[in-house]
Formats: sequence, C-alpha cells, structure tokens
Amino acid sequence: MTPSAAPSGPRTPGLDIPAVSVTPGDIASTTLTIRNDSDIVEAYGLTVVGDGAAWTTVEPERLSLYPGTSETVTLRLAPPRSPEIRAGEMPLGVRVLPTEHPESVTVLETVVSVGEFHDVRTQLSPRRRRGWLRGRYLLAVRNQGNAPVRVAFTPGQAGEELAFAFALAKPALEPGESKEVRLRVRTSRPVWLGAPVVRPFTVDTRETGEPAEAEDRPVGSSAAPALDAEFVQIPIFPKWLLALLAALIALLIAWFALVRPAVRSAAEEAATSAVQPRPVPTESASDEASSGTGGAGKPSGGSSQKPGTAPGGGGGASTGGGTSGDGTATGAGRQSSATVDLKTGRGQSKSGAYTVPEKSVFGITDVVVANFQGDEGVMTITFGDRKITTIALETFRNQDYHWVTPIRIGEKSTVTIDVTCTKPGTPATGQQARECHEVVNVSGVLSSTD
Repeated sequence: MTPSAAPSGPRTPGLDIPAVSVTPGDIASTTLTIRNDSDIVEAYGLTVVGDGAAWTTVEPERLSLYPGTSETVTLRLAPPRSPEIRAGEMPLGVRVLPTEHPESVTVLETVVSVGEFHDVRTQLSPRRRRGWLRGRYLLAVRNQGNAPVRVAFTPGQAGEELAFAFALAKPALEPGESKEVRLRVRTSRPVWLGAPVVRPFTVDTRETGEPAEAEDRPVGSSAAPALDAEFVQIPIFPKWLLALLAALIALLIAWFALVRPAVRSAAEEAATSAVQPRPVPTESASDEASSGTGGAGKPSGGSSQKPGTAPGGGGGASTGGGTSGDGTATGAGRQSSATVDLKTGRGQSKSGAYTVPEKSVFGITDVVVANFQGDEGVMTITFGDRKITTIALETFRNQDYHWVTPIRIGEKSTVTIDVTCTKPGTPATGQQARECHEVVNVSGVLSSTD
C-alpha cells in the first residue's frame, strides 16, 4: 500500500495502516510504508501491540532510513483456530520507536475484523446400553467455535420403535463452553422371550441460530456429524430362565411319577410292620397286670399278693412289704412279677425283699423303680448275692431296667432293696412327706425246678 501524505519532520515519519479482515485458521497480510522525512539517518524499531499481538508479526522488525527515503514493511496476521479468538472487531497497533529521537515514539492503530468459524463437537456415552424398556445416555456438547451458538438435537431410528427425550432441548453455548445433556430412550413394546433385540439409532446435532443472527448465518446448518448408538432390548424371560423352569418341571414330574410312589410304599410297609398285632395275654395275665402298683410304673404282668407271699402260692417273707403275682405259663415257666414297697424314716436305712419260692427259679427281665415323692438318699438293688445297681434317689422319679437275657436267681434267693433316707421329698399334695417311700417292681419268668 502507499500511505497517504503525512507531516514531515525529524520526529514524525509518515505512517498509515488500513483495516484488515482475517478468519481464525487463515493468514492475512498487509503492508505499510515508513518514510524518513528528517535530515539525519534514523533507525526505527517496530513492535505489534494489542489483543492480536500474539499472532501478528511485522517484517522487518527494525530498519534504518536515510533522510528522504522510505521502506515498506509487512504485517502478517495468523490467528489460531481457537474459541479464545472471539469473532468481531479488535484494535491492533504498531509501535514505531525512533532510535535517535525516542521521545517521538508513535503507535499506529488499525481495526482487525475477525471472522466467525463454527465447530460444535458432540460425544455420546455409552454407545451401547442394555435394558428391558428404557436406556439412559449422556450427550456431551462443546462449542469449539469463536461465536455463540444454540444447538438442537434430532434423533433418528429406522423402525421408529424408540421414543427420545432430551433433558435440555436447545442448549446455548458460548465459545469454549461445554454442556452435558441427558438423553432417555424408551420403547413401549417389551420383548417377552427369545434373544435380545438390537435397536440402532442416531443423534444429529445442528445449530439453530439466534433470531438476531439469522441474517448472518443459515439456520439449521449442520454443526456436528451424526452419532451412532444402540439400545439392546433384553427379553423379560431370558433363555436360562426357560431352561431352569423346564428342569424344575422335569424334577416335579420325576417326583410324582417315580420317587413319591416309592416313598409312599416304603412308608406303608413301615407302618404295617409297626402296627402288627402282639400276642394277647390270657385272662389270668390280664388280671395280674391290672393289679400292679401305679407308683412303681406298669409291670409286664403279675397279680397282687399280700406282703411275704411268694408268687405261685409259695412261702417267703418280704421285709419291706413285697408282693408278687403269678401269670400265664410260658413254656417251662410262667410270667410273674413282684413288688417291694419300702418306707424309710429320715436319717435311717431300711431294707425290703422278695424271696423266690422253693423249687423255683426266677428269670428277671424287667425292673421298675419309683421315687414318686422325689426323696433324697441312696438305693441299692441286689439279686441274691449279686449287686445290680446303686443309685441316688434325687436323680430320678421313675427308672426302669430291661435285660434281653434274664438274670436267674434260685429258690429262696431274694431280690433286696436297701434305702438310706437323707431327706423325704414332696409328693403331688404339696406337703413334704415325713418319711421316704420307694417302690420296686421286678418282672420275669418263674420256672419250676421239678
């Protein structure tokens, strides 16, 4: 360019800079002429000042001129494509500093028109979502341009099975600003059975344009490429659940068809064997069983006799009030039982016995001991010369002993109980007894030795 005329003098060179336009990402240049109208050789230092100084250069940055000469310098403007370089007009200056006359420094100004560029970037996450009826996505939008924009979203889906809802329909973005918009995708038809259904869709982002800016840029121009995403609709009843139901049905069928009849048959057999009828005792055995002493438990059989009377009508003494009973003949002998009823004073010891009749052998199979008052003390049971057991009275109320192989005692041998009474107990009446009271019943087979 050729500058217009300017006043000349030793301190004031003639300078002029016209307005210039540039778009970020492009390069623009202009020239200006510096003339030395002084009468001495002068050197000039050139420096760019203002908001565009970072991306504007002057070539050369220093020059020397003889009086009456001039030289052209170039201003090169290269603004980066960044949202920090806002669109619009901005001032730009060149400071000219004479070396010989620094007091004559001059700043020449011009106006730079920065053009608009649009760069809207979007990102959708996740790109793939699984669900029964709905899925949620996050749409991130960033304005990488140098002018404010307002964007709109246009979803698309081939089969139109999906409905879309944006939390923010048309967000406005300043240069360098970013926002996150929540997107909800929903379908109204569930998938009941089978494999998952993949439903692809797209989201297109476009600039809508402000009303005041509608004349400057077209409304609806594309701002970002379309984003691809998928909604995978999973079935309500997956395949593994159907397989599990089939297995359960098969197990139920197997149970009712195979296992249950076998279990019922085994249970019926067990019940039948458990309720098989037992041998019915004769009338005499029933009479003996009905005459047993209740406090000593239920004996297996026998009739009540007076103390000292041996079973079967034989003689014999029972010092403790023993009684015996005869039963039905069984093979070589007959069932029989005897009861020894013994009362002992507090702090005393006392014995009671039952004596086997002459020419008889008693095979004892059952012993029932009754301590119905809850007395305290010690009891010893002896069959003939054989001590069977010694027990503490306070450890039981009713106790029974049974032997598969009978314990045989000969004629005139005794079944003896020895009781030492420490403390009488309290019977069901609620009043403490004055003396200890124990009852022993022995049962077995009484056989004749003839």
